Amino acid sequence: MISRQQLLRQSGTRQTGGLKVIPFVLANAALERLASNALLPNMIKYLMGGYGMELAHGTQVIFFWNCAINFMPLIGASLADSYLGRFLTIGLASIICLLGVTLLWLTAMIAQARPAACAGSRACEPPTPAQLALLFSSFTLIAVGSGSLRPCSLGFGADQLDQRSRNKYALESYFNWYYTSVAVAALISITGPVYVQDNFGWKIGFGVSVVLIFLAVLVFFVASSFYVKHSASRSVLVDFAQVIVASFRKRKLPLLLASAGDQCYHCEKGSECLAPTDKLRFLNKACVLTSNEQEVAVSHGSALDPWKICTVEQVEQLKALLKVLPVWSTGIMVWLNVSQDTFRLQQANSMDRHITSTFQIPAGSFSMFVVISVITWIVLYDRVIIPLASSFWGKPVRLGVKLRMGIGLLLSCIAMVVSVIVEHVRREKALASRRDENQVATMSAMWLIPQCAILGLSEAFNAIGQTEFYYSEMPKSMSSIAGSLCLLGASVANLLASLILSLVDHMTSRNGNISWVSSDINSGRYDSYYALLAALSFANLIYFAACSWAYGPCKADKPEMEEEEVPIVGTRRGLDEA
Repeated sequence: MISRQQLLRQSGTRQTGGLKVIPFVLANAALERLASNALLPNMIKYLMGGYGMELAHGTQVIFFWNCAINFMPLIGASLADSYLGRFLTIGLASIICLLGVTLLWLTAMIAQARPAACAGSRACEPPTPAQLALLFSSFTLIAVGSGSLRPCSLGFGADQLDQRSRNKYALESYFNWYYTSVAVAALISITGPVYVQDNFGWKIGFGVSVVLIFLAVLVFFVASSFYVKHSASRSVLVDFAQVIVASFRKRKLPLLLASAGDQCYHCEKGSECLAPTDKLRFLNKACVLTSNEQEVAVSHGSALDPWKICTVEQVEQLKALLKVLPVWSTGIMVWLNVSQDTFRLQQANSMDRHITSTFQIPAGSFSMFVVISVITWIVLYDRVIIPLASSFWGKPVRLGVKLRMGIGLLLSCIAMVVSVIVEHVRREKALASRRDENQVATMSAMWLIPQCAILGLSEAFNAIGQTEFYYSEMPKSMSSIAGSLCLLGASVANLLASLILSLVDHMTSRNGNISWVSSDINSGRYDSYYALLAALSFANLIYFAACSWAYGPCKADKPEMEEEEVPIVGTRRGLDEA
């Protein structure tokens, strides 16, 4: 029998996709993360030193910037799935990110782009609207480019793999190594570039990010002719809106069971999906046929008014999204705890960061221990723990996705408890020695490593489990949306973190009291702030247990079956077997 490769060679057709293009996809994703993540650790220093912002104000700006970066994946994924396709979306997003990083670099290069530096007794000048507009324009471009690229890279890499090998174990391995590549990039970004920024200034430091994102654009387009490029289908978000509108317009129709009959529902031509499931049945009214002649075109079977009658597939897509939302909301707390970088930076600044008598770790680089923990666990889990366990039991062994998410939430809670203890001890030592905010306490900054390591483990368990959960539970046509949900959770976490910070600052600074999150770290009560996050994390763990129980078993945790043996939810075969 002639193989597919032989047929391609005989026909002169270039084979696309496969493992040979995965390095280009991963390199693009990793270089983008390396370039953009290098800007974050020291950004509070740039805003406070270059633009005269207070700690709370600068932290709010960073929270909102992170929120925009993590919200854009939803928009980028929708554009990729519906209009542009993943290849074009990644290409455009990479170029936009390059423009944003270049604009930020220009704010450091051009003296007039920033307010004049304070000198002697002269008061610091506030930034002008034009200067802030230039700064925030760079943040916006970076958020649009970086945020749109990330979910598409995940799905685009999966598109290149042989479809026959895309079982749940292959997906788990792919997600692990994709996450490893971007985690390694994140590790490098908070060590090398941060060191350059601290020792050589913002001009060279931001210039490094410009070079890195330029390489990301170049690497991606070099392999352009070898990619598998799936064309966009239709807007999933529009489909969701149509289902909601159609179900509302038909709200007076009686509810039908899924077994009521195939002819009651509108399906796409040639579709295997004959009837909707019984879950969330109020949405089923959107695909109920009341009059074939008035609702469906006889010639091609399409809806005459898609805002009045939808297909079973559209209904099931919306159900899949709504079903995962409670579980998705539990992951927000993990991202909220991880996002407290500016406070860890202030803590590190007030502690002894020396490793040797001549070298000390930059305060902005302590987040590297979070990333080191992520990378270490992923490698051990995928290459050591799972193979050994599978060999011991004589069958494939793996931790279920919901179990991994739950472990991540528990570790996140523990990390906050450790943060409370370390900060309480640090503050007591600082006050005992009567040191102010500009003096270095005798306590070693290495005591920050345990909480960073536990936070990294928390992220590794929860974030990778979430990604596989969404990708397995949602239809293939929604893969980019599935890939963006985890990042969307991070976006909501930044908004929630900003809200909590504002409330804590307002409530604790009333009546002339010193705020818990004061710029003077020794006068503030960061330990009490961390205790509040620990209490919220514990409550979130209980909430996750309830959501996990209500969701029931998920596809990724079911015993592996051959592809042709898997009942398709909503199909006639699936309904008969149910």
